[in-house]
Amino acid sequence: MGRIAVIGAGTGAMAAAARLAVAGHRVTVYERAETYGGEVRRFERDGFAFDTGPGLLTLPAVWRDLFVKTGKEPLEACVELVQVDPSSRHVFADGTEAALPNASRAGVVAALDEALGSGAGGRWGDFLVRAREAWDRTRRPLLEEPLWPDWSVLADREPYPAVPHKRLLRTRRAATLAEIGAWELRDPRLAALLEGHALAYGLDPRTAPASAAVLPYMEHAFGTWYVRGGTRELARAVFERCLARGVEFRFGAEVTGVPEKDGRAAGVEVADGTVAEADHVVAGVRPARLRKLTGHRLDDEGDVGPGTGSRPGRFTVLLALRGPRETGAVHRTIVHAPDRAAELDALGSPSPGPVRPTVTVLRPDDPALRPDGDHESVVLSAVVASDGGRDLPGRREALAGELVAAAEAVIPGLRERILWREETTGSGSGGVSAPSLAAGGGRFLHPANTTRLPGLYRVGGWAHPGGGLPHAGMSGALVAGLIVEGPEFRGSQ
Repeated sequence: MGRIAVIGAGTGAMAAAARLAVAGHRVTVYERAETYGGEVRRFERDGFAFDTGPGLLTLPAVWRDLFVKTGKEPLEACVELVQVDPSSRHVFADGTEAALPNASRAGVVAALDEALGSGAGGRWGDFLVRAREAWDRTRRPLLEEPLWPDWSVLADREPYPAVPHKRLLRTRRAATLAEIGAWELRDPRLAALLEGHALAYGLDPRTAPASAAVLPYMEHAFGTWYVRGGTRELARAVFERCLARGVEFRFGAEVTGVPEKDGRAAGVEVADGTVAEADHVVAGVRPARLRKLTGHRLDDEGDVGPGTGSRPGRFTVLLALRGPRETGAVHRTIVHAPDRAAELDALGSPSPGPVRPTVTVLRPDDPALRPDGDHESVVLSAVVASDGGRDLPGRREALAGELVAAAEAVIPGLRERILWREETTGSGSGGVSAPSLAAGGGRFLHPANTTRLPGLYRVGGWAHPGGGLPHAGMSGALVAGLIVEGPEFRGSQ
């Protein structure tokens, strides 16, 4: 039985901790905050409750597998999962609206034909078929297996089977998500539908590889799910599974260093001066913090992984509303930006101007999130340019106003219903981590779960296989497999 020190109590780190404890290891989690969950957070006030991290779940099979492998109680015995139908309602820049059913290709095709005109649904349906090919080619290496040592094969090969396109007397194939929208979907509204999946992770569709087609495919194929009580309930269930398996948690314990012995990670040093020895260290922290903890770079320049510059972040407005949720209200509505090019230009600008972004409106019909039936809790969010960590109050106020203005298009009498609102801090300074994607020269892959320091492992959204709740859960499974089975581990079969 080995001693495992886990840095951070995010969902990926806890997934690894639970699996390692079941394998017989003695696991201790060190979390500098006073609670678990990482980005899966909750805000509560006056009987209202809000998810301030991800509000919906895709690929629940990842978490079902965790609960099957770590105990007798399945996931559904610990949380209630509800399919969201329609999966989403879209309000496009020209005012056109479309409500898309959950996990039904035929239903989506029919809905798009009705909303956007004959032929639109067929083009989207044909795109989903091609996106499935990209998913089938990349699912194992990008989600279920440790990052290949020869990862450059993934970096150089585009798995999306783009349709040949005549352009300037030459035949070309889409190499980016934006080119798929322009050349294959041929409708700005369908393009917005496609690009919104990349934008949600802070990716610019003009530079994101065509392989990002797997993002809308995942949602289409595996459905969109809501965790009753909010996504925070999933984090609670994982935390309680860790406790049941004997994982020890130390909250308010900031790790300040990873000591080495005989050329390998040998434990963790805590801010109070305590040094805890360990046979393996699992770090669920961002790359910059991990470099500080170890005292040196773990990857050479040019290695796999996203750049170290500022990434766009998610800005969130929480609305406490008087009055009940109207009959027929949709759980998720996406109000697309009126000027997509301006939105994307602002996303990469260090000093963005007042551009209205694409806004996601979440209105869960959940009594656990409101004081009574005469009130409603709503979450508005958008991905915006980083503010460099300055967290400027004036910018927060302007952004909040833009999000509320967008939401007025889908919530009747919104401004008159607002009791109070809260904006999450760090309007972009935190950054959004995207799932790993093939092609793009490796810029859209994430560092491997193993590191050049033996005994030290990466887990969570900033390591392979990248960001998002399903990917965080898989990172936990991969790290546990590498520790239990050794470097020859090649993923679940």
